[in-house]
Amino acid sequence: MSGENKMATTEDRIVIRGLRDVAAAETRLSFVDPNGALYYLGYNIDDLVGRVIYAEIAYLLIHKKLPNKDELAEFKSNLISAMQLPDAIVESIKAAPKNCHPMDILRTEVSHLGEYDPEGYDLSRPANIRRATRLIAQVPAIVATIYRSRIDQTVPEPRKDFDLAKNFLYMFRGSPPDDNETAVIHQFMVLHADHGFNASTFAARVTASTNSDMYSAVTSAIGTLKGPLHGGASEKVMDMLDDINLEEEVEEYIQGMLDENKKIMGFGHRVYKTEDPRTKHLRGIVENLCHRERTLSLYNKCIKIEKIVYERKKIYPNVDFYAAVAMDALGVPKEYFTPFFASSRISGWVAHVIEQYEDAVLLRPSSKYVGEYGRPFIPIAQR
Repeated sequence: MSGENKMATTEDRIVIRGLRDVAAAETRLSFVDPNGALYYLGYNIDDLVGRVIYAEIAYLLIHKKLPNKDELAEFKSNLISAMQLPDAIVESIKAAPKNCHPMDILRTEVSHLGEYDPEGYDLSRPANIRRATRLIAQVPAIVATIYRSRIDQTVPEPRKDFDLAKNFLYMFRGSPPDDNETAVIHQFMVLHADHGFNASTFAARVTASTNSDMYSAVTSAIGTLKGPLHGGASEKVMDMLDDINLEEEVEEYIQGMLDENKKIMGFGHRVYKTEDPRTKHLRGIVENLCHRERTLSLYNKCIKIEKIVYERKKIYPNVDFYAAVAMDALGVPKEYFTPFFASSRISGWVAHVIEQYEDAVLLRPSSKYVGEYGRPFIPIAQR
């Protein structure tokens, strides 16, 4: 085939940079409405937040229905049992370099978990449901173990009278959360459980489309979530808030960033044309925690930043903006914001992996080649 004919095979391909608005597959799991709504299996999150616990949403995503009381009780029991990590995973976490990011360890240990899967390479739906349930419990347990090992403290045993989300915060901090804190962690995790074909979910589905195992798919997702343009954004939001010493300095700081065309972390979204529907819930969570002095100061900075950015750029805050303050109010260090995100999104990831297995098609997009043809080869002695 001549160079001209080869070029003709790609010239007519239209490149959609960033795959914006490209539908790569069908899903029943969640819908991101550009007009400012988010649905899980047909339920608007506005009807779920504050009315369900995180375990109900995790069950909904992998079983495609909300559980009844008996189903929820059994599911909660299975989750708590699965929070006990293999000894080798715990020892590996303790041996990790102290200067690496917690997301590096989480990525490694989820891959490591695949070696201890009691069901091996059984990809049947029942085995995948059981595997998904274990991972929903094990990811938060890994995050708690990373933190406790780094402060030279043991991880408390999960309590059977606590649900998954409450146990997560308990195991992470070492002290039982109060009712208000428990409500916050449930709402945070519900709001972060799934969000359409976001970058990390799509990465997981691409891996699953090859019929690779669930641990490989989730490892792909964690590596993708780590990036500051995705899950790592909330950590950068807290960096910005900490850089602003006083509320009176907000306008000068933000205007300086706008003048230099710098991206203000926690603002804007690829899909939503209006405010991210999760933002109002997280803003409300933070408002309810404003009796804490540091939280009140951070909240006041956020309100000013939100007002300035909207007035001058007409851009709304996204989920990461107030999520950072909510995590800070719960006593979570900023380097663990993204691991908490992953500990919530794991339910969505595993549900999408199962759905991708059912779709049974390899995700393999084409590309538009813009390079050269027919370059003459020069032997190494003559180069």
